[in-house]
Amino acid sequence: MQSTALTLSPLTPLLRPLNKNPNHRYGSLWNLSSLKPLGLLRSINGLSFQKASHLFSCSRFNARRINESFLISDGRCDGFKVRATPVPGNIGDTNDSSGLATSMQLGAMFAIWYILNIYFNIFNKQVLKVYTFPATVTAFHFGCGTLIILIMWASNLYHRPKLTRSQLAVIIPLAIVHTLGNLLTNVSIGRVNVSFTHTIKAMEPFFTVLFSVLFLGEWPTFWIVFSLIPVVGGVALASFTEASFNWIGFCSAMASNVTNQSRNVLSKKFMVKNEETLDNINLFSIITIISFMLLVPAAILLEGVKFSPSYLQSAANQGLNIRELCIRSLLAGFCLHSYQQVSYMILQMVSPVTHSVGNCVKRVVVIIASVIFFQTPVSPINSLGTTLALTGVFLYSKAKQLKPKPKVGESLKVAE
Repeated sequence: MQSTALTLSPLTPLLRPLNKNPNHRYGSLWNLSSLKPLGLLRSINGLSFQKASHLFSCSRFNARRINESFLISDGRCDGFKVRATPVPGNIGDTNDSSGLATSMQLGAMFAIWYILNIYFNIFNKQVLKVYTFPATVTAFHFGCGTLIILIMWASNLYHRPKLTRSQLAVIIPLAIVHTLGNLLTNVSIGRVNVSFTHTIKAMEPFFTVLFSVLFLGEWPTFWIVFSLIPVVGGVALASFTEASFNWIGFCSAMASNVTNQSRNVLSKKFMVKNEETLDNINLFSIITIISFMLLVPAAILLEGVKFSPSYLQSAANQGLNIRELCIRSLLAGFCLHSYQQVSYMILQMVSPVTHSVGNCVKRVVVIIASVIFFQTPVSPINSLGTTLALTGVFLYSKAKQLKPKPKVGESLKVAE
């Protein structure tokens, strides 16, 4: 569908301005008093005119909107010729198509995020079940991520950042707590069921609020505090009825909550200046490389060199041969880095609250998938506790959208 627009073009190379004041701010303009509405000319060549309003500039032949009439000097149109120009009428349709394409892209990215997360937890659990060295496994995951990042930068798939000393001073503490968070999560997954680890990790909002109060002085609203009640109660209920419960798995998962949320608070407290900030993807890439460099010597110090044939063979005797162990380790490392990369890409496209809700749904999907795949026995009370905890996380995400009403004094300051 197309509509018709009118364009004006000069017939003579030079037009004499009616206003000859050379000091006019906008140059020589038509005298508005001489402009009269053209009432006789209603159509040309069968084309209907829509009412428009223009002020003509002789120097640039521009048109400016002044009222609801089509104005021509002295009632004559011999200085201009008028012709109809077709204008595409599907601009709104284009915008709708663009919005639909963006929604479809986001939906696909969320699906990839969830699928990669599911496969990471499955492969990782299979490896840690027979190869009980979480520090070595975590270092291997960071090594896979580092290799992917170097290939990405070398092939110009993504621009390589230029680091400054101020950026490095901020990133190193973030990398330390990021390393600890991933290591403690793997310790928990190796000790207890995947579903139980992710149920405990639903406690993350509680530590977010706690550290925000302690280090940032940001007090939560009533609804945020209210949403934490089912989170804490649900995790406690699930823990009491968990068949695979042991204190090492429980405490390491809880400690990973502490490190992950302290990382978020540190990143907010020690924010680099705007002109020096990195984008999310490069920030995550730098953190991954630093984590790999930190964890390799730590893993050797804590567990020794565990890639010897004798240790691999002992893992093979427990159900996975050496080839399967290596392939699953590689796939777990690839899935870990890829789903975290996709997560940061999604965060660049949506609000943090939307991302938080998506993360809550992801946890539900991972728990259900792990229960089905590993045929984990789940009691009704355990299911109730998990459901309560995840419902609380969802309510927490929605409560963050509710902005507190400003106090009277704050309202007056804003008005001033």
